[in-house]
Amino acid sequence: MAQFLTNRGYAVLSPNFRGSTGYGKKFVDGGNLQWGDKMQDDLTWGAKYLISQGISDPKRIGIMGASYGGYATLAGLTSTPDLYAVGVAIVAPSNLITLLDAIPAYWESERIRFYKRMGDPTTAEGRAQLMRQSPLTHADKIKTPLLVVQGANDPRVNKREADQIVVALRDRGFPVEYIVAPDEGHGFARPVNRMAMLVLAEKFLAKYLGGRYQESHTPEVAKRLQEITVDPKSVKLANPSDK
Repeated sequence: MAQFLTNRGYAVLSPNFRGSTGYGKKFVDGGNLQWGDKMQDDLTWGAKYLISQGISDPKRIGIMGASYGGYATLAGLTSTPDLYAVGVAIVAPSNLITLLDAIPAYWESERIRFYKRMGDPTTAEGRAQLMRQSPLTHADKIKTPLLVVQGANDPRVNKREADQIVVALRDRGFPVEYIVAPDEGHGFARPVNRMAMLVLAEKFLAKYLGGRYQESHTPEVAKRLQEITVDPKSVKLANPSDK
């Protein structure tokens, strides 16, 4: 992905924010309970460093990621709305309470670790913290164009996570673009779906950041993109409480 974006003319920063593995226990534990807080600060200061070095135009910085990176994208648009000019959130958690509630059965043995890393929703303090750290709670602060990408069969980040943020922006009358692949889970694996996503993403980024994009693509990809594009007006939440 970094090579693809670089090819399109962008400088790409992919920081190892605290909480990342591979740098020792202290570094991993430094991310405990810091979703949207210090973990997000690491991304913010990374962007500010690029600006200070003259690498990035402060008016043309985008944020893009999948899974936790998708969460970080939404958190960046809500906690530092003036920093980014565009966001692409792929299989992105928007509500940490509903994310933890949807832990699949085969992850049950990991629940304690999730609560340690993210916060414990079974306690009043933990629930309040998780609500504060949920981008959905602060969706009214988003003023950056957003593209949301989701797999309909995602067992880790349920489709509800994407629907919730799309509905929140739609109900504000704020423009948001949304694609959902009915044959994908946590990320896009089928080549035609990946190509369709990239076709849309590069055009979306180019519109707001000024990079280049390839205008031509195969009829198969064009057809697939049309099939998986969702009109935000058609999105309905399963329960009113999901809002």
